[in-house]
Amino acid sequence: MGGKLPPGFDRNPMAWPKQILFAFLAFAGLCISVYLTLFQVRVFSSVWDPFLRTAKVLTFLGFPDASLGALAYGTEIVLTLAGGRHLWRTMPWTVLAFGFLILSGALVGVLLILMQASLVGAWCALCLASATISLATFVFGYDEPLAGLVYPGQVREAGGPVWRALWGLQSGKEELRV
Repeated sequence: MGGKLPPGFDRNPMAWPKQILFAFLAFAGLCISVYLTLFQVRVFSSVWDPFLRTAKVLTFLGFPDASLGALAYGTEIVLTLAGGRHLWRTMPWTVLAFGFLILSGALVGVLLILMQASLVGAWCALCLASATISLATFVFGYDEPLAGLVYPGQVREAGGPVWRALWGLQSGKEELRV
């Protein structure tokens, strides 16, 4: 269980180049979301969008929903940069939280696209860019939470305390050898 790769993986899903890509994507999403939020709270009187009727989309729900995207992208950055390559075994809860976040982001991205097409009747280029970022992060990152499930599962199979393993407290003499 103390190996360099999660069991069943031929590469580490948390390698630094991949983490840097996720941080970059999340930062781009954060910038877009903050910009759209500033329009929604009336700091800006208009939004740059050379092609579409963005204002109609951004005012449809009646509250600054882009701020939720900003919160999610900010959290994604923190979780992405929170640990090292062995996060799947040292702090699986962060990897699982990242998985929940990217799954939620992908579902919201799909919902955003469907809403614009069917309910709003208008499109927002930056909203679509944000949805694309969320979907790309999910497509390239779903293996991280899967790796995060492996270690607590191994600990459980070996009769160890899953709760401690989930929080990264299963180490040293307590580490189970399988």
